[in-house]
Amino acid sequence: MELNLALDKATLAAGAAARSAGQATPAIVDEDRGLSFGEITEKYYRRIYNLICYQVGDLDEAADLTQETFVKAFRAYHAFKGESRVSTWLWRIALNMCKSSYRKRARRERLIPLSIDADVVTDEGEMSREVPDWSVCPENVVETRELRAEVRRAIQSLAEPYRVAIILCDIEGCSYQEIADITQISVQAVKSRIHRGRRMLRKKLERYVQG
Repeated sequence: MELNLALDKATLAAGAAARSAGQATPAIVDEDRGLSFGEITEKYYRRIYNLICYQVGDLDEAADLTQETFVKAFRAYHAFKGESRVSTWLWRIALNMCKSSYRKRARRERLIPLSIDADVVTDEGEMSREVPDWSVCPENVVETRELRAEVRRAIQSLAEPYRVAIILCDIEGCSYQEIADITQISVQAVKSRIHRGRRMLRKKLERYVQG
């Protein structure tokens, strides 16, 4: 589907006014140093959209939340001090937009939210916090459209902490440290979530992995 990348005129005017008021241009770190916001949008729009798609499971809602993510980022861009990578900053905004959407949905449906950080109980007992050498992630073994759909559904069925870790690591290729910065948890906790998420995915996709 075609995504609307245009930012509203009021947003653009607000950003221009902030810059003309003498506020310093934000320091962009790493490979994004010196990029304009338009270039950053072009570089990350699809990746942010993919993350949100996996999070909310609805293409139209994902498109809206992606648009809102970049509008919010643009409005705050003049105040960005470069204390983290630009990509980390964008991922955080996107995840916060998803959480806000969850809360609104829960209120509408009168749902009682469950703790997404609770330990997962399995027949195997406590899982090791060491990440095994699992070189084949689901996205790498997808050969058919049907399997792609199964993988997507399996990922979307994971509790949020594991889903986010799997998406950022195995789909977006982020390092453990980058994921830790984005989610604001320790690297060890990131490894644990990826390990648990992969174990759960392996079980959900067992008939495909073994076949």
